[in-house]
Amino acid sequence: MDIQHLLDRLETLLGDSRRIGGKLIVDAQRSWDLIDQMRISIPEEVKHAQRVNQERDRIIAQAKEEAGRIIELARQEAARLTEEHSITRQAHELSATIEARARREAGFVQTEADQYVVEVLGQLEADLARTLTVVRNGIERLQIERELQNAAEPEPADAGLYSE
Repeated sequence: MDIQHLLDRLETLLGDSRRIGGKLIVDAQRSWDLIDQMRISIPEEVKHAQRVNQERDRIIAQAKEEAGRIIELARQEAARLTEEHSITRQAHELSATIEARARREAGFVQTEADQYVVEVLGQLEADLARTLTVVRNGIERLQIERELQNAAEPEPADAGLYSE
């Protein structure tokens, strides 16, 4: 389940909760259920980031493979041209040009892939930070409300008789 959707549900839960004397009465079970779902969902977001990393690695490997293929083709072409003594110098120049182009293209693909991964991971980091803040705030709010509620309820005189 998408973490943003779970956050929306938590906001709805808080928005739908009743207010009594300036305090918010929250359905604890629904709150805990949402928090549990968030805990389950966060690893999915991490898996998504891992898939993005794997895709980046695949693109880089593909670019390197293509560069290697281009370089090998350039070497083969250079060897063939070397055999034709009249154009040996041109073959070296062509080989160097093809190799330089392949290296530039591979570098460009790798740079773009790195930028994409940095953007996706940055967004994921921001999403996770927001989610963690919301969860922490929700837990803190629930604990404060529970403490206020416990402080407001008088303890029965025979409370020690029913200890668990």
